[in-house]
Amino acid sequence: MTHQEQIAVRTASHGHMHDLTPRIAEIVSASGIQTGTVNVFNVGSTAAVGTIEYEGGLQRDLPDLLDKLIPPSRHYGHEKAWHDGNGHSHLQATLLGPSLTVPIAEGKLLLGTWQQIFHIECDTRGRQRTVVITVVGD
Repeated sequence: MTHQEQIAVRTASHGHMHDLTPRIAEIVSASGIQTGTVNVFNVGSTAAVGTIEYEGGLQRDLPDLLDKLIPPSRHYGHEKAWHDGNGHSHLQATLLGPSLTVPIAEGKLLLGTWQQIFHIECDTRGRQRTVVITVVGD
């Protein structure tokens, strides 16, 4: 059995994070699938998804770390093509990745106590994002 839905995510700015866990848990529950997996996929090349302990400190630390590893700059090769100031956004999103797969058991997400599914905006401005949730199993 397969069930698929899309979530609209409105981001405010670079580094803005959302906790998608409650909404994904609702989708999994409504799917009726008891054993399987859920895939979470961000549509677009300048945002990402992953898991983290979703708390205020880490909501600041992760964007700060990404900016230290891949700082905003006009010196990326991407700038030569598009001149849009977001070469670092593409690289940060690529580093984290556009998708995540989480197991499902007894109709629930198999996440750790302090593990939540997040979405992070890596682009230079807020955006309207689409996240596709695909639940597969029995």
